[in-house]
Amino acid sequence: MPLALVALALTAFAIGTTEFAAMGLLPQVADDLGVPVPQAGWLISMYALGVVIGAPLLTALCARLPRKGVLVGLAALFTVGNLLCALAPNFPLLAAARLVTGLPHGAFFGAGAVAAAELAAPHLRARAVSVMFSGLTVATILGVPAATLLGRHLGWRSAMLVVVCAGAVGTLALARLLPALPGRPGAGLRGELAAFRSGQLWLALGTVVTGCAGLFACYTYITPVLTEVSGFSGRGVTVVLALFGVGMTLGNLIGGYAADRALRPSIVAAFLLMALALALFAVTASTPWAAALTVVLIGLFGFATVPTVQTLVLQKARTAPTLASATVQGAFNLANAQGAYLGSVALSAGLGWTSPTLVGSGLALAGSLVAAAAWALDRPSRRPAAGGPAVVGPAPVDPAAPVAETVG
Repeated sequence: MPLALVALALTAFAIGTTEFAAMGLLPQVADDLGVPVPQAGWLISMYALGVVIGAPLLTALCARLPRKGVLVGLAALFTVGNLLCALAPNFPLLAAARLVTGLPHGAFFGAGAVAAAELAAPHLRARAVSVMFSGLTVATILGVPAATLLGRHLGWRSAMLVVVCAGAVGTLALARLLPALPGRPGAGLRGELAAFRSGQLWLALGTVVTGCAGLFACYTYITPVLTEVSGFSGRGVTVVLALFGVGMTLGNLIGGYAADRALRPSIVAAFLLMALALALFAVTASTPWAAALTVVLIGLFGFATVPTVQTLVLQKARTAPTLASATVQGAFNLANAQGAYLGSVALSAGLGWTSPTLVGSGLALAGSLVAAAAWALDRPSRRPAAGGPAVVGPAPVDPAAPVAETVG
């Protein structure tokens, strides 16, 4: 595993911190800028909107540029966006700054996943992708609680400035440690869009939108479940959410290892196990220690899907993986919105605080069915041609071919 993956993980840590810490800082932002908390919640939506817009737009614009320069530039744009957030004098400018901050998110993780796969040996590509995403999961353990605590004592702007420093460190690390990754001269929007002719790619994205919505249906409303059903105090909730981050980190690493060994079975198994953990949480939520343990399992199985699905997308996109990889981030944001909405429907219907977890279990089960169907439909392509040898593993790698063309 090359040291350059650490630079990618550092930047992912900064991105994860600013994305999730904003949720815990909404009351401070609302009080400081004189807006209601629900209106302050628009900052979350503006960031998500930036991700959805920036992923295809920036990926297409940067397709032919050297990828090291692209990754450094995206990290710098993210850092500048956070600086604008910290200096914003009013809510409208802060919302605009959050939009700017979200723009490089999808493009960075899309290009970063491709770069991580290229930097690693063929049999370690999924694990390399998981190393980069480990920065995102570690942010939920260290970065988000630290930023939230700092924001409560010294103000939300101080937390944003710390994220600026983290982003600057990540940018410098990328510039120093990332080797030259030349762009593809023939690349462009048309070539990147060609990857979307693959039905398997759409099925992979559909698996994310459907199955990962189950994780977000639970996570969006996990705090009231822990306080109202499990009986945790505010400090206890912070500890349990940190344990959730531990589960996410373990799941990310285990998922990367499993994907290198058996990709398709790993995807189906991860969604099935997530469905079981979510259903179990509806039962264990009333017992504090059991609830905390189940939350770890939800994070573990929920985030084990990330490197597996990301690796599958890199395989199916073949010679034009960058835009497809970035689109996965948009799919996760759609899953986030869908899960949160369906969870709110269950709560509004008076089904109780644990009802979103049951909704999430059903969504995760549906994701496993989509993944299993995609696996079944993909099997004919692996059958041997008439008179030819059976294909029992990954295609042999041509040393002379570009790595991006031989992913998977």
